Amino acid sequence: MSAADEVLDVVDRDDRVTGQAPRGEVYARGLIHRCVFVLARDAEDRIFVHRRTASKLVFPSHYDMFVGGVVGAGESYGRAALREAEEELGVRGLPQPEPLFTFLYEGPGGAWWSAVHEVRCELPVAPQVSEVAWYAFLTREELDRRIGGGEWPWVPDGLEAYRRLRAHRGSRQ
Repeated sequence: MSAADEVLDVVDRDDRVTGQAPRGEVYARGLIHRCVFVLARDAEDRIFVHRRTASKLVFPSHYDMFVGGVVGAGESYGRAALREAEEELGVRGLPQPEPLFTFLYEGPGGAWWSAVHEVRCELPVAPQVSEVAWYAFLTREELDRRIGGGEWPWVPDGLEAYRRLRAHRGSRQ
């Protein structure tokens, strides 16, 4: 089954399930669905940052400070957060990511309910090559310089989630 064939829950502006559809149809019709964002920190408190592969359906070759993805039909945000974090980081045995907040993202690429989580990953990572073209663990200061520098294209939903995370934590992120 291709990524475009994966079945997702379609939700309304209040995050209530109204139906189901294949991912390709959800994207093509601009239907609201659910996604998870997981900020992964290593033992030194650095943040996992990566460049998405060119084959991604949304924001190919863009940089992101979150791992994550779509929530499958009938899947909880928490289960999706752990699944996506382990898949993209290439690890097994992560602790359950801590849920922080949700928000409705509306911007480039469409609209989706976004559940932001955080996890500590002290395991050696081996990112999924179909998802991650490049990666590094950056300090918050290094990440903020990269965001402000303008030389890297960032996923807009990740930037919005990061901005909200900084506000949620009073900028001490």
